[in-house]
Amino acid sequence: MSVVRIRRRDREEPAAPGADRTAPSVASSAGSAELPAGSAVGAAWGALSGVFDPELCLDVVSLGLVYGVTDVEGTLVVEMTLTTPGCPAAESLPELARAAVADAVGSTVPVDVRIVWEPPWSPAMMDAEAAGALGFRVR
Repeated sequence: MSVVRIRRRDREEPAAPGADRTAPSVASSAGSAELPAGSAVGAAWGALSGVFDPELCLDVVSLGLVYGVTDVEGTLVVEMTLTTPGCPAAESLPELARAAVADAVGSTVPVDVRIVWEPPWSPAMMDAEAAGALGFRVR
């Protein structure tokens, strides 16, 4: 098992203790080529940056809604949250995320999008550009 975990696109965490550190391959969207697991995770992050919150018109990565993308035994697991538990996009946003990642890495790679509530989302999780676009003071 290879676990590659990336948070907020800019930091890679080590594989889980005791995990096989060799990267398995997963099929690319072309179907015939193979990508190392880390490349699939990177492709997933890229795809998620193209998924936009329908109310805020900003991507879910810039909003800080994506907490992590992990490759677990060939399944890409996306952990994300919503701005509030009563978010009107609660049904559509996870499906949009799943479809974008599946399109980026290929339909043969399983994608599991999990909505998590810990830690709770806050505006401080947005990147500076998204915060500025929504009128928050940029840190």
